[in-house]
Amino acid sequence: MTNEERINNLKAKLTPEMEAAVQEAFNSGRLPESLWSGFSGASLESIKAGGSLESILGQGTPGNFEAIIKLVGRPSMLVSNDRVELQPLPKLPPQTSTLIRGVEQWIPSVGRIEFRNYQMAWGGTGWVVEHSGAGTLVVTNRHVAKLVALRNADGTGVFLRNTSGIRMGAAIDFGEEVHSQVGDRSRTAALTKVQYLADDAAADVALLLIETADFALPTPMQLIEDSESVQIDELVALIGYPAYDSRNNADAQANYFGQLYEVKRFAPGLIMQPPGANQVLSYDCTSLGGNSGSPVIRLSDGKVVGLHFSGAYLQENSAVPAARIRELVQGLRPVSVQLQAQAHTTALVEAADGSHNAAWFSQRKGFDTAFLKTAETTQTLKTPWPVLSADLVLALAVPSDSPEQPNELRYTHFGVKYSATHKLPLITAVNIDGAAAVRIKRGTDKWFADERIPRDIQLGAQNFQDEEIDRGHMVRREDPNWGSQQEAEQANFDTFHYVNAAAQHSRLNQGKALWQGLENYILDSARTHGFKACVFTGPILRKQGSDEKELWIDGAIAPLEFWKLVATLDAEGKALHTTAYVLSQGQLLRDLLEKRSRHEAVEGIELGPYRTFQVAIVDLAEATGYDFSAYVASDPLTRIQAGQEAVAHGEPVFMPIAELGEIIL
Repeated sequence: MTNEERINNLKAKLTPEMEAAVQEAFNSGRLPESLWSGFSGASLESIKAGGSLESILGQGTPGNFEAIIKLVGRPSMLVSNDRVELQPLPKLPPQTSTLIRGVEQWIPSVGRIEFRNYQMAWGGTGWVVEHSGAGTLVVTNRHVAKLVALRNADGTGVFLRNTSGIRMGAAIDFGEEVHSQVGDRSRTAALTKVQYLADDAAADVALLLIETADFALPTPMQLIEDSESVQIDELVALIGYPAYDSRNNADAQANYFGQLYEVKRFAPGLIMQPPGANQVLSYDCTSLGGNSGSPVIRLSDGKVVGLHFSGAYLQENSAVPAARIRELVQGLRPVSVQLQAQAHTTALVEAADGSHNAAWFSQRKGFDTAFLKTAETTQTLKTPWPVLSADLVLALAVPSDSPEQPNELRYTHFGVKYSATHKLPLITAVNIDGAAAVRIKRGTDKWFADERIPRDIQLGAQNFQDEEIDRGHMVRREDPNWGSQQEAEQANFDTFHYVNAAAQHSRLNQGKALWQGLENYILDSARTHGFKACVFTGPILRKQGSDEKELWIDGAIAPLEFWKLVATLDAEGKALHTTAYVLSQGQLLRDLLEKRSRHEAVEGIELGPYRTFQVAIVDLAEATGYDFSAYVASDPLTRIQAGQEAVAHGEPVFMPIAELGEIIL
């Protein structure tokens, strides 16, 4: 785009009045130079001396912000006792103030969306759109609701749990005005259900339900009829809760808001573009981030023309048209939602749980501890099962087929040791033969109970109804798939037994990408180089007295951390090479530091997002209480200089993994 085209585009958005206002603001010192820092090479001295916009545009363009559109003439006026504290409106039609008084009846129907058990106290604006037998329906934005809720396949949603495992929630406060008393909750109602939560490919809308309230709920706002049109320059207003927004210039915000944020305001303006084919409803009302979810009302009658969702600084604000909101309120869903819901329902029918009796497993050999053999002498290098602590051994389920390895549930190329108390696989062990790998395409998942142990100590589909809980393979589906085609298919099938599944909290997903990348890296490396590997995996259980509480779901533990041990041959094919990994927010590392009285424990480790760490095997043994002594000497992490120095100083040896290339296999 040429400089001339850029100037014309900007001038099309700035009226002559606005250009004059910019000039006046510079002259009076109300418009700081930082506001125009986005103009590379701009001549500020020129505009201060009376130059036109052309003289300041230079070679650059201003950045995009949200969402002050006009620097003057569009005040966001305070609301007190459900009435607007009017200001002079010289840039709007003379009848604007009178029209505002005529629509104040709708102000009580707008509230602030507040959060429960979440790091933010509130996140946007919402408003009442319908009373029904189920309760009162509130509209807000998807991007507001999804901070505390997760979308289901059918378009409904469920409130998440926070990092402490506590259920989050939401409420709407119809007060929060400039003169509201601190702590006044008299007009706050709980939002107990997520009736609809759009996915990222649909209009930015969420519908939340108030089931009960201890006060009379406001009148639902009226949507314009589909037959009614919206006109350019028609008077409209935003009602909502603008918050300080670092994406806008601080001085520009201060000009309108006077450092008073997060309270109910009424912001009049004009329609810039009506909704239509490939056209977004836009307007020039002043808003900030907290206005997300505000109603855009028509001042002639107070009817809602749209749901505010975003803006571009000095350009335009945008809204979801009323017609789309009406469809969602009436129960109509986007085609994508209908297809996903249908596919989800079909999958549930096709994936009904099954069960296998003990005879079905008669040919299963389980995990082979003599799987690795040296390259030249074919000498076997034993890879024994890590030994659990005594209390956990007592809790293990006892298979009816009397395996040679105590408590092992034997499958094709892998085995599981399962806790009857925790309803959880405590250790899984799998043999991987990269040279004989067979790729098996994943079909419809069907999970099974293993009748070699009591059915009532195993999980089932009923334990995974909560959208926050994932059914996670401990032995990955692809890892044991090698040998003959029949053998590989049987191994693939065997991984779909509930004793191989751990209930995993959905928040682990934020860090599972690299964990799964590690698993892929192990398997792909074995396939590419044709080597063998033995992989042990298990949860890290909280020790008695720990301040990190276990998360129990339907009588089963959903672990907060997982460990993995990978045993292969070294580069020469003569000795064991064993590495250990942890998927964690940092709990394990913090516990080790505290136990060894390191200074980091005093300073405090802040638990952050889930990450993958490579850890010393000796430290993993201390953290879990398991016996990994057969593998400690083959750990390369304690043989490098940094690892040796850490051991000498009594420090835990760990390395955060940011990229797969950093993994030491």
